[in-house]
Amino acid sequence: MDMLKQTPPRPVPVNGWAPLALGFRPFFLLAGVAAVLLMLLWGGIWHQRVSAPAYYGAVAWHGHEMLFGYAAAVIAGFLLTAVRNWTGAPTWTGGRLGLLAVLWLLGRLLPWLGGVPTWVVPLVDVAFLPLVAWSLYAPLWQGQNKVNRVFVPLLLSMALANLFSHLQLLGVVEGIGDMRRVMVELVLLLIALVGGRVMPFFTQNVVPGFKPKRYAWVETLTFVGLGLIAAGEASALVPAAALGALWLSVASLQAIRLGGWFDRRVFKIPVLWVLHLGYAWLALGAALVGLSGFGAFPGSSALHALTAGAIGVFTLGMMARVTRGHTGRPIDVDRPVVAAFVAANVAALMRVFGTAWFASGYAMWVDLSSTLWVIAFALFAYAHVPMLLRMRIDGRPG
Repeated sequence: MDMLKQTPPRPVPVNGWAPLALGFRPFFLLAGVAAVLLMLLWGGIWHQRVSAPAYYGAVAWHGHEMLFGYAAAVIAGFLLTAVRNWTGAPTWTGGRLGLLAVLWLLGRLLPWLGGVPTWVVPLVDVAFLPLVAWSLYAPLWQGQNKVNRVFVPLLLSMALANLFSHLQLLGVVEGIGDMRRVMVELVLLLIALVGGRVMPFFTQNVVPGFKPKRYAWVETLTFVGLGLIAAGEASALVPAAALGALWLSVASLQAIRLGGWFDRRVFKIPVLWVLHLGYAWLALGAALVGLSGFGAFPGSSALHALTAGAIGVFTLGMMARVTRGHTGRPIDVDRPVVAAFVAANVAALMRVFGTAWFASGYAMWVDLSSTLWVIAFALFAYAHVPMLLRMRIDGRPG
């Protein structure tokens, strides 16, 4: 992993086209731009100035695209980059990586195009995540750490959730839970896996004398709890109160995990505190969703603590950190990116607590939150798109 401060060596020539040199490049670029455009479109749909694609409808389109569009792009970019580091085996680059990116993009565009047969939309959209899993299979099985192989079944589970979400929209499948909620839990499971792997390491690397604390029972129960919640949501048979109790237990476990990784000195380092705040949103969101299961907090507001908060803030921070480190730059960020981190957190606060505690101004809080989200990711794109489009400044491949 890259250290916080480094002096890049003199560049040397590297062959290839930068945007397809490694997985994070096209997918972080697409995710950053999509985060802005999808939210702007949602604002137009929310205010009935834009018609949502007929295939989805308004709310279904918003939820699907933020999860299977934005979040899936970040996940693909991260794993296609990290797996190469973890295993030493190459992941897809060049033309094959470009085909993956085009497939993702078609999944976003086809619902807006007239005359496209209904069956084509799910076929193209659902194909993306299994193809990412297939691309990672060989390098993961070449690697010595068998634990890393869990990402293949996790990606396939996300693909299955996507398939059933389309079947629900088409009226083919009924009597099961909302697959978008299941996707939220699967993304959180991935964040829990990645967070437990990288956050203690990042913090130990740059905070002198810091030693993270881990508890095996907390690690085990974290993944068991999130897995049970996903299964319960998928079945639609588990009572809300039982799911609420599970969410509250997961919240407690994440607070313990985060406490073991935390040192107050992280607040001096933006690329660390943004990840800690993103993970804190996971713990807080789990608690709020748990309370909503008992009718003690509005369900929509609680859900956005996990989506806008945990997923939004954590992925923003991870994209910034990975982009800078893997383009050969120092990973400390400048003021526009710090402003992006702040804006994303304030956007989540407004969407969660503004709508929950000041419901008379619900539409205003949604608008303010959406605006800050757009600002946050526009600042990310402004700072990082040039890096994603150019080769590493240290001349190394990737």
